[in-house]
Amino acid sequence: MNKELIPTLVLIFALFGGAYYFGESVQSPFISFLNGAKSAYYDTLERIDHFFEEHFAQQETIRLQRERLEAYESEHLLLEQCRSELATSAALNTAKLTFNPRVTLARVLSYAKFGDMRKVWLEMADFNASKVYGLVHNDVAAGIVIASHHLPLALLNGDPKSTYAVFVGKNSAPGIVHGHNDATLTVKYIPTWIPIAVGDEVITSGMDNLFFRGLRVGKVRSVSLAQGYQSAVVDPYYTAEDPTYFHVITRLH
Repeated sequence: MNKELIPTLVLIFALFGGAYYFGESVQSPFISFLNGAKSAYYDTLERIDHFFEEHFAQQETIRLQRERLEAYESEHLLLEQCRSELATSAALNTAKLTFNPRVTLARVLSYAKFGDMRKVWLEMADFNASKVYGLVHNDVAAGIVIASHHLPLALLNGDPKSTYAVFVGKNSAPGIVHGHNDATLTVKYIPTWIPIAVGDEVITSGMDNLFFRGLRVGKVRSVSLAQGYQSAVVDPYYTAEDPTYFHVITRLH
């Protein structure tokens, strides 16, 4: 081994050791430093990819298509909310259409802990550590974003602490969804007087100020009764496989 590499390796191991084994006041600078390094690394990779794309393919076409794709993904979420609001308004015939949501694109930096694919660090603009955000991937609810060490941490579907409000079935039975295991979710506190059944669609309700109403979550696999409420085991539409980018709902109104 090159002796010049030994000091560098010692420094890297020291940084990891400090980040994992010291208190939060010491962890935060380490995590911030490591996430900054990861962000710079990914920025460099993207700049290299874009350089080759723009110089060995049709430069203007690629640039325009990239911008259109990002705009399409954001606008599609807004259209989904409009559709849900219009459906609700038509049913009630009294609702006022007032919506002005904001979404931002967030890049995944790394897993927060090796072996746990349900928590990932994000690179997110204008992050407010005092807020909780809804997380979306390809038009389906993917989890929530919280602050950890004052940095954005995504708790993906499947994590027990990833909770948000949902409706179940055609009768819009309210409940709270949270992670159950790597394969399923659980919806709890569903009133017993509202019928639900296997195969019912589960959507976000918008009652938690994290998501707007109507984003798909999953389908009911089984239903049970406990402590005066119904519970449903749900097969989620989003599964945490190779995450790269998410949309984060930063404002609903």
